[in-house]
Amino acid sequence: MDGRPLFLEPRLEPRLRSLVAATGTLHSLTDALGSPLHVVVPDQIAENLERFRSVYRARHLSGQVFYAHKANRSSALLRRLAATDAGVDVASLGELQHALGAGFSAGRITATGPKNPEFLWLAARAGVTVSVDGVAELDQLATLVRKHSPAPVPVLLRLSGFETSGVRVLSRRSRFGTPVRELEVLLEAVERHGDAVDLTGAAFHLDTTSVAEKATALEGCLAALETCRGRGLRPRAVDVGGGFGVSYLAEREQWEAYTTALTSAVLGRRPPLTWGGHGYGLRNESGTLRGTLGLYPAHRSVAGPAYLDELLAQPAASLGGRPLAGLLLEHLYDLHTEPGRALLDQCGLTLAKVLEVRDQGAGGELLVRLAAKADDIALEDHGVLMDPVVIPGSGAGPGEGPVAVHLFGSLCLETDLITRRTVFLPRRPVPGDLLAFANTAGYAMDFHATRAQHQPAAHKVAAWQDGDMWRWCLDDQFWPITPSGGAQ
Repeated sequence: MDGRPLFLEPRLEPRLRSLVAATGTLHSLTDALGSPLHVVVPDQIAENLERFRSVYRARHLSGQVFYAHKANRSSALLRRLAATDAGVDVASLGELQHALGAGFSAGRITATGPKNPEFLWLAARAGVTVSVDGVAELDQLATLVRKHSPAPVPVLLRLSGFETSGVRVLSRRSRFGTPVRELEVLLEAVERHGDAVDLTGAAFHLDTTSVAEKATALEGCLAALETCRGRGLRPRAVDVGGGFGVSYLAEREQWEAYTTALTSAVLGRRPPLTWGGHGYGLRNESGTLRGTLGLYPAHRSVAGPAYLDELLAQPAASLGGRPLAGLLLEHLYDLHTEPGRALLDQCGLTLAKVLEVRDQGAGGELLVRLAAKADDIALEDHGVLMDPVVIPGSGAGPGEGPVAVHLFGSLCLETDLITRRTVFLPRRPVPGDLLAFANTAGYAMDFHATRAQHQPAAHKVAAWQDGDMWRWCLDDQFWPITPSGGAQ
């Protein structure tokens, strides 16, 4: 390798930094429960909720923050949120059952995503709000309500295909929702099923980091609600979905230095920075850089609650240029959000034990094999690049450093790479050390987990601070009551 090490140090807020520093506790956990091991921090999710609530208060808006359950299946995190005023967004029958069992009432649950008949039946029977994707789903729900529900079920109309007037800005195509140009047909279905459903508002789901695209969608939803009111309907909420993002890295300069160096490596201007010359979507075509960098923007200046605040400040061009927050307030509409990754920011880490460290000769990167599979630490599946933190084992010396390493998993597959990139560590790891992958609670713990080759899936524990100590229990044994759960 040439030049300085290209570190991508994780951003650690005080609670997670304290947990990483509790080396004895972390080693005791993996000694008892094995590697890999997921550790979630339920009290952090309550703190993150409060940060979103502060945006609502500053903008004088009412509405609900629905935790996007699909981002992590942890019982501890879900139960901790049940002890707050948050809601939960469920996208399957199992998630709905989990939410009800964790203590959420029907009024705090919204059902989204593709729905099978069993999912719709329980949603109708319980009376949770259903975000419907189209006329066929609305028809199916109405039939179930008439047979099995004692009262009409609240519904949100999920819309897509928005565009603005003037300079044309299209929201990206989505497989979810009904194109807004077909709203009239959808509203005819709502009126036809007026005895079975109660229209409470409109929603959208966009897989984008673009504030402009989401502002276009929110503006389109506000216009759709006006159309509803013109037909005598009384909608009262807009659900803007999730996608508020997380800033994973501590230093913007490190992210910029790495992406610049990766581009140079793909063009052959410096040695490769990845296993097998992988380009993360970039390629060299006769000296010309082609493709698109398929990485999550790991350092973001605006993310989470700040992203929501920026979205609400955007002007609605077709509605007099007034800020979107002002329009919501003026019409007394509730604002619903569905953060997943953003609500799980700093809510956990994944531990993996170092099994083997091999040299490749002078100047070569070290090959480090971990007691984990790539799908146990699925950061790269979501394009997130971030260094692990070395947790020294007992008796480990300072070691040489910094060193360049490749991190491999425990499967008998060439493709079982914990990260495709060359990782720089501050010191040479040794067998018995732990690598702590920070901030894995959002999608990187169990969203892709398997038991391939009879390798175990990671256990999960919940941890909380008790004075100067960290206490823990198995994830499904956590309840938000003192003293056994640690939450307030």
